[in-house]
Amino acid sequence: MKAECTLMLKFKDAATAKKVLQSLKADDEGFVHSTLKGKTLQAVVKSTSVASLLHTLDDYLACVSVADDVVNKH
Repeated sequence: MKAECTLMLKFKDAATAKKVLQSLKADDEGFVHSTLKGKTLQAVVKSTSVASLLHTLDDYLACVSVADDVVNKH
């Protein structure tokens, strides 16, 4: 079974979205395909099972949260 999820994350502005995306790109390889459209970060997550997809989403969203916190403190 294959599982796929598309996330659309809107940030306060395009600069913040770009910085968050740059922070996440290093860990995306093979698991997540992220693109930027203005202030919206789109991430497509693909996996071989629902359980694996949920694990990847949990990790990805935790990283998004940390990156967003760091970007907004500067």
